[in-house]
Amino acid sequence: MRFATPLVAGRLERRYKRFLADVMLDDGRTVTAHVANSGSMLGLARPGARVLLRPAGGPGRKLDWSWELVEHQGALVAVNTGLANAIVADAIAAGGVPELAGYPTLRREVKYGEKSRVDILLEAPDRPACYVEVKSVTLCRQLGLAEFPDAVTARGARHLAELAAMIAAGRRSVLVYLVMRGDCQRFSVAAGIDPAYAQAMAQATAAGLEVLVLACRVDAGAIEVDHRF
Repeated sequence: MRFATPLVAGRLERRYKRFLADVMLDDGRTVTAHVANSGSMLGLARPGARVLLRPAGGPGRKLDWSWELVEHQGALVAVNTGLANAIVADAIAAGGVPELAGYPTLRREVKYGEKSRVDILLEAPDRPACYVEVKSVTLCRQLGLAEFPDAVTARGARHLAELAAMIAAGRRSVLVYLVMRGDCQRFSVAAGIDPAYAQAMAQATAAGLEVLVLACRVDAGAIEVDHRF
């Protein structure tokens, strides 16, 4: 996925109300940007951090800027979790995820379970439907180690239970962790942050949930699936 317009650099002043951030641009202006990330962004939202914003003004927009990238430990990290589903869907459609090949129909945001929507539903006439949940991963507390979640996530645990239910019903379920930074080579569930999520993951994998970890190459022009681990 390439950014349609050049990103604009600045320094983070503060993140607040989860979805807002004040940023001083390199030209001296202070602007308020939308933060498309409901997580804690642990380690990423420190005042003074180098950030890149996308001009996002237009009809229906309350804010003219969207926070897209932040520099952390020398690497660029994509903080806009809304991009993760599109990045994975594009990689599947391009044949970049062999485990998810062979499904001629790809649909996004399809209702399933109890009051949920699966991120990607893959369908083929000769095999069970495949339910794909995508989780954006940005946390890195140890060199080279990506972790999820970065805060307690009851919603994430519910998704695991619903994916396991699909398996029990004869479907296929896959959880894709998309590491939105290029400086990690390993992945782990952050059990110390959310023990209940870790327990739900163990139960879901025991039920047959498949887990894929894809990592991105991130630069100021694009975010693309680059490797896996």
